[in-house]
Amino acid sequence: MNLMPLIASSGAGLDPILTAVVLFVLALIIGFEVITKVPPMLHTPLVVASHAMASIMVVEAIRAAGHGSLLGLIALFIGTVNVVGGYLIADRMLAMFKKDKKKEK
Repeated sequence: MNLMPLIASSGAGLDPILTAVVLFVLALIIGFEVITKVPPMLHTPLVVASHAMASIMVVEAIRAAGHGSLLGLIALFIGTVNVVGGYLIADRMLAMFKKDKKKEK
């Protein structure tokens, strides 16, 4: 859902580009504050959940690429790299918590 026409027509009299920049900066600040408050123990599950959400974006990129959109094809490539890389990193992080069977003997 594109909220920009809704925000731009709210009667505030602001330029839509300025509104988008302000929203982007606010999202950066709030995102940074939220991420820095996450305890290390919850980091891995949250990373896995965020990559699951990225996989939904890959599905939409497939749909856009299917309509002949070059931007959709680029989004499909970048999203796929993001999802695969994220799962590989999460798997590696989870492997660090597994007990080594060689050390137990």
